[in-house]
Amino acid sequence: MKMPEFPRDEVARLETLRSLDVLDTPQEERFDRLTRMAKRLFNVPIALVSLVDENRQWFKSCVGLPVSETPRDISFCGHAILGQGVFIIPDATADERFHDNPLVLDDPNIRFYAGCPLRALNGGQMGTLCIIDDKPRDFGEHDLSALKDLAAMAEQELAALQLAVLDELTEISNRRGFITLVSHAIRMCVRQKMSASLVFFDLDKFKLINDTHGHVEGDRALVTFANILHKTLRESDLVARIGGDEFAALLLDTPKASAVDVIARLQCRVEEYNQQASHDYKIDFSFGIVDFDPQVHADVEALLADGDTLMYEYKQRKS
Repeated sequence: MKMPEFPRDEVARLETLRSLDVLDTPQEERFDRLTRMAKRLFNVPIALVSLVDENRQWFKSCVGLPVSETPRDISFCGHAILGQGVFIIPDATADERFHDNPLVLDDPNIRFYAGCPLRALNGGQMGTLCIIDDKPRDFGEHDLSALKDLAAMAEQELAALQLAVLDELTEISNRRGFITLVSHAIRMCVRQKMSASLVFFDLDKFKLINDTHGHVEGDRALVTFANILHKTLRESDLVARIGGDEFAALLLDTPKASAVDVIARLQCRVEEYNQQASHDYKIDFSFGIVDFDPQVHADVEALLADGDTLMYEYKQRKS
């Protein structure tokens, strides 16, 4: 077995990693969503967001393993952060660096590994987004591109620890964070020939809530809607507060016709909340649904603009 070497910038790399204040923190949905997406997309038993600490690799997100860390000296990710590209082991039993590795000989019986380095804003490689299989397998160009896209999304989530890309009130992505994540997500959809729909939301009569009940109650309504939205959509969907009383969601692997059913469920849950709430106002929303079309939507802003237009038309019909 060959133990991984240390990167040349190891001291600075560890300083950056620790400055993120992420090691040994609780699980977070924004990272767990990505490992679930990776597991589903590649049909593997294990997917990880692994951060390489001084003497261990610690898993910020882990699907398919019962442990939260393993020693660095037997880690595959310790090797992956030494290079710039995706580190691929088609069959670990046939690789002299890993054939007698404890992670190969015993649980989880690693055969295939692919890990894409995750870089901080200063370029330091913090760890990887990786997938693991207990069977040897090939990894084609489309697979490679998809893994890079997911890793880019994970990098943006790490960057969120350094940049303000989360909405402070609702604790979901803000416009900046949403645009960054969706940019990577739609590129992945194009490569994988996967459908996607964007839904643009606007809360109805929100100004009246603020004017009648005060901004504290208005903030409570925003948080309530964000929570219901988050709980109704799938864990792999991307959700954001775009600004004010406007929200957006990208529904992956979901054409517009199916998105309509999702909105119907959301409306039911909002109505359930309204019936149980003690205040004398109702939360309601207007929406616009857009099928992502790479020939029409050159970027996320174009997608949002179409959603905004359709939402406004819907709101006009309601009034």
